[in-house]
Amino acid sequence: MVGVFDNEFDLLQAFGKVKSKGLKIEEVYTPYPIHEILEGMGTKTRITHAAFFFGLFGALAVLGGMYYAAVESWPLNFGGKPFNTFPSFIVVTIVATILIVTLLTLFTFSARAKVFPGKKAEIVDIRATDDKFVMVVDASSPGYDAEELTALLKASGASDVY
Repeated sequence: MVGVFDNEFDLLQAFGKVKSKGLKIEEVYTPYPIHEILEGMGTKTRITHAAFFFGLFGALAVLGGMYYAAVESWPLNFGGKPFNTFPSFIVVTIVATILIVTLLTLFTFSARAKVFPGKKAEIVDIRATDDKFVMVVDASSPGYDAEELTALLKASGASDVY
């Protein structure tokens, strides 16, 4: 069931009532982030953990690759400098790590969100992209009663329920 709201205050009121009824809210579409909804949905992202490990392993790979190229594979002694000039590796390592983290995090997010070129958008209500707030309630959740939920959403300020 889909409930369309005109403002965030009505949406928050209905969100609390639906959650207190024990019904599963499948998704909430808003024109801007609402932190109470994000916390209430209870879904946490672990992409920050993935980005940290991408950065760690990317930095180690870049440092290892530069060390191998400058010291092991093709050592050049110019200007009396030692083979392993570690400080000269730092700037390149930082820049390459940022590039690696950015690209791998983008690919990870795209794969998890199932976003790819040519995919047809699944828009529940076209008004959610403009100025409406849309809440989708799972009809297979236990205790679901369509008439009762329609009345609850309408009483909470929903402008449209279907």
